Parts: sequence; C-alpha cells; structure tokens
Amino acid sequence: MRQGNYYVLTGEDEAEHHRVGIRGRRHLRWLKQNRRVTYTNLLTSGRLCDYRRDIEIQANQQLELQIRQMAETESITEQMKAGNQMEWVRRMNNIRVWAETLINNELIYC
Repeated sequence: MRQGNYYVLTGEDEAEHHRVGIRGRRHLRWLKQNRRVTYTNLLTSGRLCDYRRDIEIQANQQLELQIRQMAETESITEQMKAGNQMEWVRRMNNIRVWAETLINNELIYC
C-alpha cells in the first residue's frame, strides 16, 4: 500500500486475505498480539501470506483427520446416520467442537 511517497507493508493484501480462511486469520491475529517479532520477520521477508496459507491448509487437514479418527473411535457410522439422524448430528457436532479445540491449542494459538 502506498502512503505518500512510501510503500508500506500491511500484510493485508485483499486478494490474499480472501484465500485464507478463519484459522489462518485467527493465527495471524494471535501472531500480531503474542509473537510480534515472528510476525514482523514474516511480514518484512514477504513470507507472511504463504505462512498463513500453510497454517490454514495444515489446520484443515488436521481437523478432517481428527474428526474422522474420533468418529471411528466413537463408532459413529453411516448406519447411525440413516437410523437416527438427530443422534448422529449431536455426536458429530460434539466431535467437531473437540477437534477444533485440539487444532486451536496445537496449531493456531501456539
């Protein structure tokens, strides 16, 4: 972004901002608040956007894996989904909350 005669790095390129999901944005906000040196280094080296995308991809992959593994452990199957949809939804929502909590603690806010 240009301000007067100078270009200022903001780290918020609009095109890149739309490609990164909520987990990448949460991690960026956490970096700005808690790891300012790391944030500044990534920003000034031009690696911030790639780093955010990588965090987003890793978080989504880990989330899918955690949900799948937890569902298998809890014996939540397609038969349950067909036979008792409300119970299936309740249990899957519970698993999703736990999986997101794990991902946040292990990847987003660390």
